[in-house]
Amino acid sequence: MKRLFSMALLPIVLGGCAATLPAEVSSLGDPADSTSGIRSIQYRSPVVGYTHREPTGPKPWVPLNDAQSPKKGDAS
Repeated sequence: MKRLFSMALLPIVLGGCAATLPAEVSSLGDPADSTSGIRSIQYRSPVVGYTHREPTGPKPWVPLNDAQSPKKGDAS
């Protein structure tokens, strides 16, 4: 347990000794700047690309499998 605690504490101690500050994480613009590149929010329906499909009955699997398998004599 002592070893696990020391391994978890090591990155914190080494991070505190860093010579430089980390890069700025947020790249957001100034909120007071009205010319910042903020897009307008528009509603988009979640079912925009929906296509209705009816279920089909079962088909024989052997011809379907043969159609998807490589041709005989292939090196696969």
